[in-house]
Amino acid sequence: MQDRTQAPAASPALAGPAFILANAVPPHLWFGVSAVFHYLGPAFAVLLFPHVGVLGMAWLRIATAALVFAPLTRPWAVFARADRSTQLLLVAFGACLGVMNCSFYLALDRLPISLVAAIEFVGTIGVALVGLRSPRNLAALAIAVAGTLLLIDVKWSSDPVGLFWAFLNGTLFVGYIVLGHRVARAGAGDGIAGLGAAMAVALLVVLPIGFVDALPAFSAPPLLFAAVGVGICSSVIPYICDQLAMSRLPRSSFALMLSLLPVTATLIGIIVLRQVPSLTDCIGIALVVAGVALHKPAPAPT
Repeated sequence: MQDRTQAPAASPALAGPAFILANAVPPHLWFGVSAVFHYLGPAFAVLLFPHVGVLGMAWLRIATAALVFAPLTRPWAVFARADRSTQLLLVAFGACLGVMNCSFYLALDRLPISLVAAIEFVGTIGVALVGLRSPRNLAALAIAVAGTLLLIDVKWSSDPVGLFWAFLNGTLFVGYIVLGHRVARAGAGDGIAGLGAAMAVALLVVLPIGFVDALPAFSAPPLLFAAVGVGICSSVIPYICDQLAMSRLPRSSFALMLSLLPVTATLIGIIVLRQVPSLTDCIGIALVVAGVALHKPAPAPT
């Protein structure tokens, strides 16, 4: 059945030569940029937890993104021009973004990032399986999963609360992929306009949750600047790049490429934290890269 959801109306600021150039860049490159920033933001956010709290940091991240997107995408105009089904889609996408970010930080506060990443990746396997059409792609997925398991060295925790937040984050991450692809069907410019509207919804969702915890940042400019930097690294750059990639990649291909996230996490650990990977980690990286390289995406819809 054809999806009759109306495309979000793009802001004029998102049209023209900039998006012609954006579409000229291979979608895999946009995903690569997103994958790098996916873990840069959380790496810095954890350092700010003692100062603004977990939910305060989540609020600052989402507020920063919403304020950056607002003048570019004019979310109020996007909602005004959208039909009811599109409005519901954007509200669902925004609620997913808001709760997902909070649960992700709550999990990181209690569990190792490797375990949170492992649980997050479990859901994306199911998304990737839905769109597989050939033995070659099944083999590619199997190789990528084997590499990921080697890389993240999955270890269960005795913290049931932390596991609850990690599984909630993993479930919502699948929702992010599914809903994000529906928004991205309108094309890169319209998809980012929809993302800006959804981020405004996310801010409304988390407003009563983390605002009080975030207040100390407003009396400490260095702390506020650091939190803004985390928001840009975590919710502006990667989400825009995801939309640019989603608009041209099938959902199953995008889900499979998410197996690269543990690779970027390892590389960031080497550069930022001076954490040298073991031989097992190197084998895992090689398997993940091989699996993604072997995968053959289905033709994107015209």
